[in-house]
Amino acid sequence: MSSSAAALLLLLGGAAVAQQIGTAVPEVHPKLPTQFCTTAGGCKTMQTSLVTDALSRALHAVGQPSVACDVANKTQCPDATTCSKNCALEGYDYAAHGVSTTGNAMTLRLFNGSGASVQTLSPRVYLLAEDDKNYQLLKLANQEFTYDVDMSKVGCGVNGALYLSEMDASGGRSAANQAGAQYGTGYCDAQCFNTTFINGLANFNNSGACCNEMDIWEANNAATAMTPHTCSDAGLFQCTGDACGRGAAAACDKNGCGINPYRAGAKNFYAPGGSVDTSKPFTVVTQFLTSDNATTGSLAQIRRLYIQSGKMVSSATKSSNGSTTSLSSLATGFGTITEDFCTQNGATDFVRLGGLQGMGKSLARGMVLIFSIWDAPGDFMTWLDSGEAGPCSATQGDPKIIAMNNSDAAVTFSNIRWGDIGSTIKMSPNGSIVAATDLALSKQTSGGAPLLSMSLSTTILGGLAMGFGYLLM
Repeated sequence: MSSSAAALLLLLGGAAVAQQIGTAVPEVHPKLPTQFCTTAGGCKTMQTSLVTDALSRALHAVGQPSVACDVANKTQCPDATTCSKNCALEGYDYAAHGVSTTGNAMTLRLFNGSGASVQTLSPRVYLLAEDDKNYQLLKLANQEFTYDVDMSKVGCGVNGALYLSEMDASGGRSAANQAGAQYGTGYCDAQCFNTTFINGLANFNNSGACCNEMDIWEANNAATAMTPHTCSDAGLFQCTGDACGRGAAAACDKNGCGINPYRAGAKNFYAPGGSVDTSKPFTVVTQFLTSDNATTGSLAQIRRLYIQSGKMVSSATKSSNGSTTSLSSLATGFGTITEDFCTQNGATDFVRLGGLQGMGKSLARGMVLIFSIWDAPGDFMTWLDSGEAGPCSATQGDPKIIAMNNSDAAVTFSNIRWGDIGSTIKMSPNGSIVAATDLALSKQTSGGAPLLSMSLSTTILGGLAMGFGYLLM
């Protein structure tokens, strides 16, 4: 997530912050079944659900729904613990705020209404475990994560995101924070936002809430980026002063070490009508490969695959003059993020704060899955889709223009599954992808990464696993 998101969250942080459970509005979590897959047993459906962030909720004094709760009110909030006990989070009308689910699909809408009456929603939701009380922890070391996505309505300046943060599974639940994960508390990421509450306790010290972050998907239909961000410590921790910023004193890597096809020169690869045709749904596979092919090993590569219309997307694309370019020559390690790639591309803070090894440790401990859609009043999302990063103009991301021209902006994620490498997709004898189920692994390895059996291994070795390197600024 870019630094421009910080300003957005600071604004949200002042609007709604509470830690007890209100009773005025029932909290009903939208169901979103997901799957966990193994090579031995195939995919098992889990009855997971969604919860919105605590910052989006109404805040009031406990037992008094008509009385707003304000951390600046010294009667309500003389200290952090008392403040948390005196403030209550209410339930949430998900449909009214742009969140809807059907079967295993979830749609997030950026706006309500259109024209002069448009209202910005920018929902952000987390995946809850089957107990409907704690966040689902994804442990993805030497695993893969797969989903289908429809980006056709996500235009320039909009970010339909899917990412991981090393939040506490309970959302920081405690005597002072009874709401916890079931009400969306405990957010953190590598941007170290200064939020009003941190893990359930009022933040009177202007501290930032930091943790490792893996941006699997930040994208619209014009550009896409995948970026890991490392931090100095495990789990959620607080920063102050220079440690919350950038540079040598920073506790987290805000820039990241990422990949973007357009920035690498593959301008027709990911686009409406492109090799990955973003006017239609497609499948995204992200593999977190360790050096010894074990979930306890060191992370060696983060690899990206694209599938559309039942086929792995080719690595060759035609330029505007009709010539064909092999995109594999533009990528490092079959289109993966590696430690060498990050070092060579100047991702200094990423490497200093642990690099891929640090990211791998976070993935092994477990991270929370987050979905969002948002625009950026501060920088118009140009870091994602304009200039060297994409084809959008410097002003197309102005939220006022988006509201006029793309008031139906929405992203749909579906068929979400994760598990053993090769277990989330199935390939037919003719080489087409036919389902999300188990796929056997061969015993071969290449540079510490396992090769998938059948023709999928040939696909990967042929350079069809996509990824293009750049340093996200």
